[in-house]
Amino acid sequence: MHKFLKICFALSLNFTFFGFLNIAHAQTVAITIDDGPNLEQTPRLSPEQRNQAMLKALARHGVTAALFVTADYAAKQPAGYALAKAWGDAGHAVGNHSMSHPDLHSDKVSLAQYQQEILDCDAIISTLPGYQKWYRYTYLREGNTPEKRDGMRSFLKQNNYRNAYVSLDTSDWRLNEKLVEVLGKNPQADVSAIKRAYLAHVRQRAEAYRALSWQLQGRDIPQVMLMHHNLINALWLDDVLAQFKDMGWKFTTPAAAFSDPVYQLIPDRLASGQSLLLSMGRILGLGKYPGGERLVDDGDFEIEQLKQQGL
Repeated sequence: MHKFLKICFALSLNFTFFGFLNIAHAQTVAITIDDGPNLEQTPRLSPEQRNQAMLKALARHGVTAALFVTADYAAKQPAGYALAKAWGDAGHAVGNHSMSHPDLHSDKVSLAQYQQEILDCDAIISTLPGYQKWYRYTYLREGNTPEKRDGMRSFLKQNNYRNAYVSLDTSDWRLNEKLVEVLGKNPQADVSAIKRAYLAHVRQRAEAYRALSWQLQGRDIPQVMLMHHNLINALWLDDVLAQFKDMGWKFTTPAAAFSDPVYQLIPDRLASGQSLLLSMGRILGLGKYPGGERLVDDGDFEIEQLKQQGL
C-alpha cells in the first residue's frame, strides 16, 4: 500500500479510538486570513477601516488568528506595512502568501520565479511582530507537475517553512465580489440578503468539512479555516464568529491547530492542493457524501440564490 495511504489509515484507526474518547469535546476552528492587507478602495469602508474592523471582531470574540500577507497588495508600502503590523501588534501570527499571488499551475510561472516570490515577501514580513515561517500556497495549488510539486516541497523543507494547510475552505471571495458589485452601483443598497447567504455558506462549508473529517479521520480535527482580507469580512466577520459560537464550536489558534498530526500529512497527488481534507479524500477514492458537491462550486449555489432575489 502506498506510504501516504498507510499513514492515513493508521491515523484514521488511532484517531477513531481517541475521537470517541473525546466526543464530548467541542469542534475547534482556527481563523486564517489570506491576501492581506490591501489598499484597494471599496464602498463603505477605507482600507484602514476594513483592517480595523476585522481586528476588532477578532478581539471581541477572543480569537487569535493568522494573516497571510501578499506583499504587493500593500505591505511593501509604508501605509500597507502599518496595516500588517497592526495584526502582529494585536497578537496574531503573520505568514507568507507570496509577493504578487502567482499561480504555480500556470505555464507562465516557473518554479524558480514562484520560489523567489516567497523569498521577496519574506524580506518584508520577517520584520513584523508575529512573523512565522508559514507559507500558504496561492490558490491552494501546490504544483501541477511532479517537478513543481516536489521542487516546492524541497524548497519549503530546506528553508524551514511550514505548509500552512487549509482544511475548511470557503468561497467568501465570490460573495465579496457580489457585495462590491452591488454597493458599487448603490453604496446605500440593502445587502442583507448577501449577508444571510454568506453566513449560510460558511455554516454549510463548516458542517460539510466536519463530516468529511469524520469520514477520513474518525474524529473532529482542529479545522483551519481560509477567509480573505476583504470587505465582506470587514462588515460581517463578527457575525461569522458569533455563528460559530452559536453552533457550539470553539476557537483555537493556528499554531495549536497545526500541531495536530493531520497537518503533518503530505498528500501524494499529481496536482496536490485545495483543502487538505479534499486532497486526502481524493487519494483514498472517497465517493459522494452529503454536502460534498458544494465544497468545490466556488459559491455557485449562493450566487444563484441571490440572482433569483434580483441581486
